[in-house]
Amino acid sequence: MPTPLISVLKALLCVAAALMPLSHPSASEWRRPPLQASPQPGACDLFLARLPGVARALCQDARLVPSGSVSRQGRPLYWRDVLPQGAMPGATVTPLRVLVVGAMHGDELTSASLALHWIGLAEKAPQPVHWRFIPVLNPDGLLARRPTRVNARGVDLNRNFNTPGWERDAPHYWEQRTRKDPRRWPGPAPLSEPESRFLHEQMAQFRPQLVVSIHAPYGVLDFDGPHEPPLRLGHLRLDRVGVFPGSLGHYGGVQQGMPVVTIELDHALRMPRDAEVRSMWRDLLRWMDTRLLNAGLPEAVKNNGKNASDAYE
Repeated sequence: MPTPLISVLKALLCVAAALMPLSHPSASEWRRPPLQASPQPGACDLFLARLPGVARALCQDARLVPSGSVSRQGRPLYWRDVLPQGAMPGATVTPLRVLVVGAMHGDELTSASLALHWIGLAEKAPQPVHWRFIPVLNPDGLLARRPTRVNARGVDLNRNFNTPGWERDAPHYWEQRTRKDPRRWPGPAPLSEPESRFLHEQMAQFRPQLVVSIHAPYGVLDFDGPHEPPLRLGHLRLDRVGVFPGSLGHYGGVQQGMPVVTIELDHALRMPRDAEVRSMWRDLLRWMDTRLLNAGLPEAVKNNGKNASDAYE
């Protein structure tokens, strides 16, 4: 065989050897499924061990879903929308939009628990209300080894909203009035935190006609904004404590004209009795009937001879 031809054949054999796999996969390797990400814990897996007065069934029935936004440490911010019973496209009654926020301060555990309890009551509501619940706005603070008022950056989210003059007033108030209390640091700038930005975005996009902010443990009822305030919810009595630079009440109630009802439960770690949970709920609905919903209630509700909130008994 001529030498050039032998050289060509040798070259072809070298190329073929280089292209051949070193070994064939076994049958078990052919059947191996693709790698999948580890399942992420749901809201109940994250929060249940921390929240007083919340059974797993109640938490699961709340059906919280990730909003798509996350906390500073990357934890999901969960929410749940509850639409009016029988809500259909083209309905003649426009639902009232109500935003309920719990655990803005992570060490106020009962505020998240109350929001979860109220989701179940909202599902039975006859009123034309579109509820949006954010039970845990500050998951990093709530899930810290020892729950903290502030978020993972050390910011008090209830001093981080963009109220007028924030750059001047918020640092001055923190330094002079709180003596630089680390639990009340307003942050380096308004809306510097992902949690406060998320709530700010919800107020802009959802456009609530009422905001209910749940806190603890001062045992009072506060109110900011238009309309006559509720005088009581359950045994909590109205005690208007004023507004602070960067607070939700200042931003929503005073600046944006959204009524903000602030509930301060008696205890941060111990839930009210079930009867009190329902009493606060009924009183809130009665006030909404009178001040916000009176002109928009369905005739079947307005003419049944009793207040709509009585239907929750």
